[in-house]
Amino acid sequence: MISTKGRYALRMMIDLAEHSGQGYVPLKDIAERQQISKKYMEIIVKDLVSHKLISGVSGKGGGYRLLKEPDEYSVGEILEIMEGSLSPVACLSCESEPCPRSGTCRTLPMWSEFDTMTHDFFYNKKLSDFVGKQDRSL
Repeated sequence: MISTKGRYALRMMIDLAEHSGQGYVPLKDIAERQQISKKYMEIIVKDLVSHKLISGVSGKGGGYRLLKEPDEYSVGEILEIMEGSLSPVACLSCESEPCPRSGTCRTLPMWSEFDTMTHDFFYNKKLSDFVGKQDRSL
């Protein structure tokens, strides 16, 4: 399940993409438009900055902006930064140790197929796919 942190990060990134021509966008403006607590947005923005998805400037005229064009960001990349691995089972996660049962596990092919479908689905969706579309509370 995708948490509010992942969904809100995606909403923030879409908002930044929609306002990219305006330079740095104040966090309070994003929080107001997205109806998300500014305090919660401050937590999310730290991860996005530390992973170099956005940059920020403080002070008058400050705020946040995308570091790349919207079509260069995948939904999968954003979600994995916020959520960690999207793999359905631990043994398929990049961070896990090799499973000693992988050679005999009867369900592994199913989990692998599901993992590939999920990965491909989210990584083929670009931030630009959502710019200008109606917000349906991602």
